[in-house]
Amino acid sequence: MTDRLPCHITVAAVIERDGHFLFVEETDAGRRVLNQPAGHLEGGEDLIEAVIREVREETCLDFTPEATLGCELLELATGGVILRVAFCGPVTDSPAPGPRDPAIQALHWLTPEAAEREWSLRSPLVLRSIRRYLDGTRFPLEAVAGRVRAATTP
Repeated sequence: MTDRLPCHITVAAVIERDGHFLFVEETDAGRRVLNQPAGHLEGGEDLIEAVIREVREETCLDFTPEATLGCELLELATGGVILRVAFCGPVTDSPAPGPRDPAIQALHWLTPEAAEREWSLRSPLVLRSIRRYLDGTRFPLEAVAGRVRAATTP
């Protein structure tokens, strides 16, 4: 039997408009980086609820997931992994009321080339998610929807 890895579950939103993608500028380990609106799954929510919440918290925009782009593992230097599930869909044109997450410095609509050329990216999964989107990868939301409570611990 192998050792179980510590695993963090995150969600991300790939949002495209006229060839430009929505990025959030944030600070990671003291440097400014770009990411998709993204964050950790919280207790009591499913993956779709999590990505809708994360987009609203980080951008004040309402996100409508239309499909999932699948999931990928990011191996951490600490020995753990992040399981990142990416979604795609549109956002509203006007901000929803409420404060934006203070960790977000700014929002940017950029081409993937400009993002890669002019910025540091939070992780390699940022562009991988965009490539999946541009390649036409789409899975139905039902592939990742729902949450079931176990009667006992596995």
